[in-house]
Order: sequence, then structure tokens, then C-alpha cells
Amino acid sequence: MAKKPKTKEEGAPGEEAPKGGKKKLIMIVGGVILLAAAGGGGWFFLKKPSPEQIAAAEAAKNVKKPVSFIEMKDMMIGITAGPQQDRQPIIKIKVVLEAADAKVSDEIKPLLPRVEDAFQVFMRELRPSDLEGSAGMYRLKEELLRRVNMTVFPAKVDAVLFKELLVQ
Repeated sequence: MAKKPKTKEEGAPGEEAPKGGKKKLIMIVGGVILLAAAGGGGWFFLKKPSPEQIAAAEAAKNVKKPVSFIEMKDMMIGITAGPQQDRQPIIKIKVVLEAADAKVSDEIKPLLPRVEDAFQVFMRELRPSDLEGSAGMYRLKEELLRRVNMTVFPAKVDAVLFKELLVQ
């Protein structure tokens, strides 16, 4: 019987069969898919928003939430006398609490006696030197804000505003 000549696939003499042909094909296809995914991701993250999206974002920024103010009673508190003072100094203060909206304001109003108590207990230990200058006023405001937020938790007060602060 005559021998058939061997083809490339069967390994003809003098020619070697391709090694790893399937592996190369898989690597090429995987590279193409990877490049397509990277290009699509780049397009998605780097595309510019449409004018409608920009207008909607600006409108959302410009919408002002109504702020609610809670006025507290005027307080006159005797504070600690400094060195070489004969009389006990008195501080007169009018405070307004700023809340995010009316719902928070309604949660805080029943708790105002506790807030006033927290303020008076703290301010009773102050000295006139603690209130000197803008730094003293800022520290007082921050401490009162911290104390009111601890008192009315989980509601939150955004700011403590002074209407009047007099030290005599």
C-alpha cells in the first residue's frame, strides 16, 4: 500500500506542527475584549454631561431649604468672679437656635427647658476672661452648640446664634 503524504496538521517531514495556536488565539481575543472594555469604561467616565443634566444639577443646588429658628428665653446668669473682683459678674444672653426645617424645630421645642438648664449649668462656671475677644465668643458658641445637640439628640441644631450677649 502506498503511503499518503502527511499534511501540516499531521506533521509532514521538515515542517513542525504549530505549537500553542489555540493559546495565541485566546490571548488575541482576550486582548481585544480587554481593549474594548477599557475604551467603553473610558467613554462612560469621561463623557460630558448633557445640557439637560447640567441644568437639573444647577436647579438642585439653587433650591434653598427653609430654615427654622427657635427663640429661647432671655437668660441672666451669675458667672464665676475673676481674681480680685468683689462683685459677682452677671451675663445676660439672648440665644436663637437654627434648625434645618420645621419638623426638627417641632422636635426641639418641647426640650427647651433641658437646653436652658444645660446652658445655665455650663455658663455658671465661666469667667469674664473666658468671654474676651472674638475667640472667646466663638468657643462659647461652639460649646453651646455641642451641648444643645447632646440634649436634643437625635434631632440636630445647625447653629447657635447670639441676639444679645452682655457681661457686667
